[in-house]
Amino acid sequence: MFEPMLDSKIVGEVISEKRKQKGVSQEVLSGLADIGRTHLSAIERGERKPTLETLYRIAFALDVKMSDIIIEIEKRI
Repeated sequence: MFEPMLDSKIVGEVISEKRKQKGVSQEVLSGLADIGRTHLSAIERGERKPTLETLYRIAFALDVKMSDIIIEIEKRI
């Protein structure tokens, strides 16, 4: 039986690329998003999946729509 799973590596890659496009360090982004830098680092490495709340905070801190991040993730799946 097929069980759809969200690939955490893809999620992390998209977030990392968006952050780098904005020219923001993990330290700055984690501060703006009010999440721990080690948590953000684990998300970007694909070791953790962000909750919707965390994804929203990251998107807001990067000044991008959360839907834009999700669309990019969906394109890569």
